[in-house]
Amino acid sequence: MEAVLSAGAGESTRPSRSTPPLTDLVEGALRDFFASRADTIRSVGGGYENAVATLESFVLRGGKRVRPVFAWTGWLAAGGDPEGAQADAVLRSASALELVQACALVHDDIIDASTTRRGFPTVHVEFADQHSAQQWSGGSAEFGRAVAILLGDLALAWADDMVREAGLAPETLARISPVWSAMRTEVLGGQFLDISGEVRADESIEAALRVNRFKTAAYTIERPLHLGAALAGADDALVEAYRRFGTDIGIAFQLRDDLLGVFGDPEVTGKPSGDDLRAGKRTVLFAEALQRADATNPAAAALLRESIGTDLSDTQVARLRTVITDLGAVDDAERRISELTADALAALDGSTATDEGKRRLREMAIAVTRRDA
Repeated sequence: MEAVLSAGAGESTRPSRSTPPLTDLVEGALRDFFASRADTIRSVGGGYENAVATLESFVLRGGKRVRPVFAWTGWLAAGGDPEGAQADAVLRSASALELVQACALVHDDIIDASTTRRGFPTVHVEFADQHSAQQWSGGSAEFGRAVAILLGDLALAWADDMVREAGLAPETLARISPVWSAMRTEVLGGQFLDISGEVRADESIEAALRVNRFKTAAYTIERPLHLGAALAGADDALVEAYRRFGTDIGIAFQLRDDLLGVFGDPEVTGKPSGDDLRAGKRTVLFAEALQRADATNPAAAALLRESIGTDLSDTQVARLRTVITDLGAVDDAERRISELTADALAALDGSTATDEGKRRLREMAIAVTRRDA
């Protein structure tokens, strides 16, 4: 998928034969931003510089830069000029979305008690291990969580700083401000829906879809595209088409993630297989399986309810995979992904986006909904 996103995202702000892919340009913008904060961080002392270095490594370590790529491509497809005076500022603004993503991931890993992310220890685990190795006073786990919360907060604050300091024209900054604010509010609301649904054991498909809508779809594709449209000064009709496209592809993206959370290869995903089941996530996949089991197989329904959110062995995970598959929930997820993708592409095709922009967004939509990591 990374090659598709890099190529599909288009040229850099100054295209040439030697131009690096957009993902590299995003990482360059992020490195420059971290460097701009170095003196302030260094002045604090007391180990803060090393802690922030961990955040920087987390941000730059990997990821497909889906959000900046969609924002940049949305801008291009709405008539943005990659050789224009505002192109570099647009790139920096789009790149700031990776800091929002970093905040969400660091905090999500704490909430889910995840131990690995992209094949590395999660941030809270890394600092817990550091605490243990140094034999500091207090609890290692508590220290790790506290530091990770602070670094996640810092990433979100810096995302705002990066946009504000990107160099956008005042009228452009004014256009994107409500979009940016709505995105931040929605992703936090989606996280709240997720954790509250778990503790209340909300088993409905509707509740799981609502989490997908606000925790993932809104800030992964819908709002980045909306941001790109606002950066370009697009009209309401294109914004509406982008949001329809982005919502459907964003939900399909999360449905694929739900499948990978149960069936994904740890060597590819960078996370233990079955982590969603152990974490007690009431995904659409799980909700669909449970609804079908309630109707046809009470024993399977009981197994699903007693297993979700427990410390499952690999053997137990394998058994649950079989049950979920046999109930038809996997086939249903694939059907939903296909239907959402088709609806999204129809909205895109009927929009006023440029032909080249439509082609690129189509390729990206297929890439993010058919990925294996």
